[in-house]
This record gives sequence, structure tokens and C-alpha cells, in this order.
Amino acid sequence: MTKNMYLLEIGLEEVPAKYVQQASQQLENLVEDYLQENRLAYETVTVYATPRRFAIEINGVADQQEDLTEVAKGPAKRIAVDENGEWTKAAQGFARGKGMSVDDIYFEEVKGEPYVHLKVETPGKSAEKVLVNLHQVISKMHFPVSMHWGDSDFKFIRPIHWFVSLFNNDVLEFTFLGITAGRMTRGHRYLGKQAIELATASEYVDALRDEYVLVDQTERKNVIKDQIETLASSNNYQIAIDNELLEEVTQIVEYPTAFIGDFDEKYLELPDEVLITSMKNHQRYFYVKDTNNQLVAKFVAVRNGNDRQLDNVRRGNQKVLTARLEDGLFFVNEDKKHSIDEYAKRLENVKFHAEIGTMAEKMQRVGEIATILYQKWQEISPMNGLSKADDKIKRTAEIYKFDLVTGIVDEFSELQGIMGEKYAVAAGENQDVAQAIREHYLPVGQDSELPTSSLGILFAVADKLDTIISFFNIGRVPSGSNDPFALRRQMIGIVAIIKDYQLPFDWQDDLTMILDTVYNQGNNPSLIADLQQFLNDRLKQVLQNNHFPYDVIDAVLNANNHDVNHTINSAEALNEMSQQAHFKESVEAWNRVLNLGKKADELGVANIQVDENMLSSTSEQTLYRAITELNLNGQPAHDLEELVQLATPIAKFFDENMVFTDDEMMKNNRLAMLNQIAQSVLTIADTNKLQIK
Repeated sequence: MTKNMYLLEIGLEEVPAKYVQQASQQLENLVEDYLQENRLAYETVTVYATPRRFAIEINGVADQQEDLTEVAKGPAKRIAVDENGEWTKAAQGFARGKGMSVDDIYFEEVKGEPYVHLKVETPGKSAEKVLVNLHQVISKMHFPVSMHWGDSDFKFIRPIHWFVSLFNNDVLEFTFLGITAGRMTRGHRYLGKQAIELATASEYVDALRDEYVLVDQTERKNVIKDQIETLASSNNYQIAIDNELLEEVTQIVEYPTAFIGDFDEKYLELPDEVLITSMKNHQRYFYVKDTNNQLVAKFVAVRNGNDRQLDNVRRGNQKVLTARLEDGLFFVNEDKKHSIDEYAKRLENVKFHAEIGTMAEKMQRVGEIATILYQKWQEISPMNGLSKADDKIKRTAEIYKFDLVTGIVDEFSELQGIMGEKYAVAAGENQDVAQAIREHYLPVGQDSELPTSSLGILFAVADKLDTIISFFNIGRVPSGSNDPFALRRQMIGIVAIIKDYQLPFDWQDDLTMILDTVYNQGNNPSLIADLQQFLNDRLKQVLQNNHFPYDVIDAVLNANNHDVNHTINSAEALNEMSQQAHFKESVEAWNRVLNLGKKADELGVANIQVDENMLSSTSEQTLYRAITELNLNGQPAHDLEELVQLATPIAKFFDENMVFTDDEMMKNNRLAMLNQIAQSVLTIADTNKLQIK
């Protein structure tokens, strides 16, 4: 079999850097799906991408599709053959429709009745005939933002200007959006030729490299890293290569050249965070430190081009950065003219949300929640930094959002909390309070750091909890992919903190108390149910991300215990026990008890006192004695091991006793005894949800 190469290049106007990597991966997946659907064998698919082009290189392409053999089922024999044994029009039409004759028909029984069948063999098309339509995958690409141009209704991330379509040395011509594919590509917009003729698909990467385009994203990224490391080494600097920034810069350029620029040392008076944010987030520069790990008045930028007239480029970048730093210096100096309490007072006129109230009102609610949480958690180690006597919670609640109305945060929104901490320290606020101002935003993402201080933990949970409750209270509940207030992320953050610090929080009792105390909504069953379901959905996501089996997740989420950590710990314990030999036997025993526990509840006898004098059989007495000897301590792993001890006496009880006896008192007594076991099991999981077959 001949091994071939096919190249498809899509040339277009500059794509925003943040979409390049995602789009190239999407294109690769679509191409692989297309090849599989069209039965065309290949060895590898390589994707290339720059701001001006997406390209796919398919190596080791087979000469043709695999032949396809399909069995087609037609009408029943009684319909296909008449009383004279002749083929009916139905049979003839079926065969003709498959490009075959009635001579090719054979019969196979389906559910006891013979049916017409045909073995349809379709020879594979040539690779060229398959690949010439590969461009159809372009129509399946989707982007967060797209546009159309000219007279076409077709939408894409940016207007398309050319196509290259080469199968080995030959053009596989197609026309799409009025553009006919050929062998002509384009080099770097300013440095390379704007008409490069490719003789063969295999020369694509090298031909473009000669014209100042590095189409291989990995090569481009490594060139940037090497250049930065060389600059650092030759100047005795420390330059941290931020991976997120490196990825973005890689997708901005086609031919990278890194260089060092500088700025006036007076700007080093600014907090490091302002300098770094100005360089990294706003200008896509790498910041520079000296051997003492101190910022210096330097930066590293990457231009899209070679080193020609690099001094002019450097001066231009320095000028732009200086303007940003001058703004930062101005706002910091202006902010220092006002006190923290002045800023906090302004929050009385800042809306958190039109239907919810002001930011100051939110802070008051959060302070109340933080106080409630502290009363619950004060004996737990993360709260060691607080005492009942101090007023840190009160002070934090009064000011923790103050920096939102400062000039620096208005200009650099990424610095909310960060600058609040710095301003608070400079103003002489308690260090713990200042730290909480920054930490209450944490975590900001799935893998983000968590708050570490007592106040930070309290206010991170309380602030997120208030946001969720407040929006649910006005009916702004996330649905589908619609979550404009990031409530899911807020809930994931709460779960992460509670889980990491093993903080008790009952999502029924504690939540109801907070709703009643802070929001006067303790008797709103609909709101409570919605919030409980919202938590369960997030817990389910957390457990799925940790690869727990779906039935274990379902079982623990349907337990009677609503403590967040207890649910997670129950999943861990149940999953571990599922690997043990006795697990199936134990679950079967528990399930029998659970089913009768439900019956006890229906009959209203679940909570009656078990009368030991009515325990007539030895197995009944043995089971009751085992129940009374249970040493449950609320730890799922321990309690499961205790409940396992009941499996054998439960089985013997059911072998020797009838629960629904004619003696009403005995029946109720037995149901009440079994319900005690059921309630213990249900604190961990509804084991009826487990798949044990």
C-alpha cells in the first residue's frame, strides 16, 4: 500500500490569540472524525496553527477507502415471493434500489420469519475523492464569537482568504466561499513572500519557515522560551516564564523575536502586583527580577518579526508600558488621599445588584453569616487565629470590599482584594483583617489556591454563600450553560474550602438557620429545596471529577445526612468497601432492612420504642443485641465497618422470622427494630442505589 500525504491549509485574517489553540484542536478532532467516518486509513494527523492560518497534515494516507460490506434487510418472504414462487415487485424494487438483482437475494430468519437479505459490497473510493471534500469540516467549526463577510451568510472566526489543498504533489481542487484551493500559500505578512508555491505537501513546514513563519506551535513556543532564557542568562536576570502568558504570546506571533525593554525606576515604587499586572495582563510582557528576587525596571516582550529595527520596536513598547504605569502611579497616589472608612462609606451607594441591594448591605449580611459560621467552627483548628473576645469579624465585614471603589481597582480590576490588602496594611489595619480582604475571593478557579487564614476562610465561604442565596432568592437560578453570576463556581469554591479544612456544614439544618436568621427565609421550603439540589449537583460534579462510580455517587447523595464532608467521606468509604469480598452480602442485607424501614415509616411505627420482652426468637434477640452494641461515631469508614457486622444476624433474622406476622404488636416491634438499622445505614448512603449484581 502506498503511503501518501495530504495538506489542507486555511488562510485567514489574524485570529485572536485566545482562540488559536482551541480552534486548532477542534479542527484536528473534526478531521480525525471525518477520516474515520469515511473509512480512510492514515498514520498521523498533525495540526499547525498561527494567527493567520490553520493547517492539517495527514501522513500515511491509504490509497483508497476500505471496501464496505453491508447486509441489507428487505421485506418478509411472504411479501417478496408470490403464490407461484415468483419475485414480487417489492423484492425486485428492493434489489434494484441496492444496485443488485433478485439473483443476489438470500433469506434469513428474524424472530422466526424469513426475510429478504442482500450482501451489498461497496468498493472504496480513492483517497483523492475522499479528501477533496475534507474542507466540509470547516463548516462544523464553532467559536465563542464569529463573523460573516461579503455577501455570504457563512460565519467564521475571521474572514478566509486562501486554501491550500495538496495530495502529495497534486492539487485536490475545491471551491468554498468563492475561493478555489491550490498550491499557493503566504509567508509572514511583512517579512515573507505573499505568494509561495508549494511543489509538494511535504515541504509545507520548511517552505514557510524560510518565509518567516513557524507554523508548528510547539516549535514556536520553544523558540520563545529559548530566547527568553538566553536573555536572562546573558544579563544575569531571573525571568519567570508564565505558562499561560507563554501560550498566549505563542499564538500572537508567526515569527517570534524576544527582546528586553526598560522603564523609569520611579515606577518601582508601585506595588509589585501593579507592575506585574501592567506588564503581564495588559501588555503581554514577561517581568524581570534580579538575583535577589526583586523586580527591576525591565521587561521582556516578543515581537512578531525578526530583529530588524528592533530599537524602534523597543521604544514603542516602552512608551506604551510607561503610559500604563503612569496611570497606576496616579491612581495609587490619589487613593492614598482617602481613608478606608471613606471608601467603605461609598459602598452604600454602589449596587451589588438592582434587585438585591447595595454592596454595603451585602457586607452586612456576610458579616452575620461569618459570625454564625465562627460560632459553629470556633473549636476547629483553622479558626485558631480568632477568639471570641476580638472584633476582627466585625471589622472585616465593615471594610472587606472597600477597594472596589478605589481608583487603582477601577483601572486594574484584576487587583481587587490584592490592593485592598496592601492599602489596609498601609493604613494600619490588623494584618488578619487585611489578609481576609484578599483571601475572601479565593478560590478563583478549580485549581486555585484556597484561603489560609481564619478570617479568610470565614469570609470566603460567607461571601460566596450570600451571593448564591441572594440570587436564588430572586429566582436567578443557573440553567443549562447560563450562569451569568458564576454561582456554580462560587459553590464549587465553598465545597473546596469545606472539604480541604474538614469543616462541618449541614446543608439542611445550618442552611435553614442562616436563611432564617439573615434572610428571614427559614420557612421557604422551595428555596431550601432549590439550594439543596444546587449543592448536590456540585457535589456530584466534585465526586465525578474524583472518578467515583456513578452508583456510589447516587447512593451517598440520597443519604439522610446533609453534611458536605460527611457525603464526600461516605463516597470514599463506600467505594473502598466495594472492593471487599463481603460487600455484596452486606448491601443485600442492608437493602432488605431499608425497604422495611420505609414500611415502618409508612405505618407510623418507625419511632416506637423496641420492647425487648417481645423478642421471641434467638435470631431476633441476637440481632437486637448486635444493634445495641453498635459503636457508631459519625465517621463513615468506621460506621460502615460496624454495620457490616450486622449482615449475618440480619440474614438469620429473615430466615427464621416473619416480619408481617398476624400479631400486630410483634410486627410493629420488629419493624421498629429494623428501622433503627435503616436509619444508621441511611446516614451514610441509600444502598438501594448501588449496583451489586
